[in-house]
Amino acid sequence: MGQIWISLIGFSSGFIVAGGVVALMVGLGIITRYIGITHTADKIFRYEDAILLGSVTGTVLTVYDLSLPIGVWILCVGGLFIGVFVGSWIMALSEVINVFPVYCRRLGVTKGLSWIVIAMAVGKVVGSTLGFYMRWGKG
Repeated sequence: MGQIWISLIGFSSGFIVAGGVVALMVGLGIITRYIGITHTADKIFRYEDAILLGSVTGTVLTVYDLSLPIGVWILCVGGLFIGVFVGSWIMALSEVINVFPVYCRRLGVTKGLSWIVIAMAVGKVVGSTLGFYMRWGKG
């Protein structure tokens, strides 16, 4: 009986967290921006399916100790896609809270904002690549 309650609480908590993530994605306008940039409004159901499939797959791989027999190249491509997705979340969040205009106004930056954003992206890529390659953070 105790296992049933724990399962029910865990399942309910998962629904709450998933609802929060979806609300954040909608609130930041990430999905609508992807659709607008790629001009794929007619494929909205594929976006919904991909979000659901990614959420379920991520949950299963996180909860259960599963290993997938994939090569290093597939892992690199997957990491690239995940990095682009997380980076777009960060940029969308910073855009919503107007981070760049506030910093530019306070620092007196009038030109070169695009170079600053590119430099931040390159720094993130180089730092992540070095971190994974050198296995920093592994005990």
